[in-house]
Amino acid sequence: MNQSPPLRPTTTALVPSRTDAADPALELTLSAVEDRLMSLGTALQARDLSSIDLHASELHRALSNAVDHFSRAARNGPVPAALRRRLASASGTVAAQRESLARATAALDRAIDVLLPREAPGVYGVHGGVQRSGRTGSLLA
Repeated sequence: MNQSPPLRPTTTALVPSRTDAADPALELTLSAVEDRLMSLGTALQARDLSSIDLHASELHRALSNAVDHFSRAARNGPVPAALRRRLASASGTVAAQRESLARATAALDRAIDVLLPREAPGVYGVHGGVQRSGRTGSLLA
């Protein structure tokens, strides 16, 4: 009986190309960002101020590291699509957390304004001139 060796698929189909392979350093960097985002989200839900501060600082460092790694990787060729999608998702999560914090800050500012009203705006004084508060400031657009 004639037995021929089994057919094997070509190896080029099994080996990912350089553009599809995930760089381990990029993978670790992005995983660190995702982990810090999850930790910060948990701390925000728990309203644990010291934990929020800690995780926000760690996230800042992880994001800085990720930007550095991804910038270098992009100069050397395309970043794998899966990592780009995960980075975009992390960016969306950061934006959502930032928006959530901005809304909470605005609500807190409104509550403080109700509880501790600011000085009344300039009114006419005894001699007909406008009395203004000692506050000065600038408007930001």
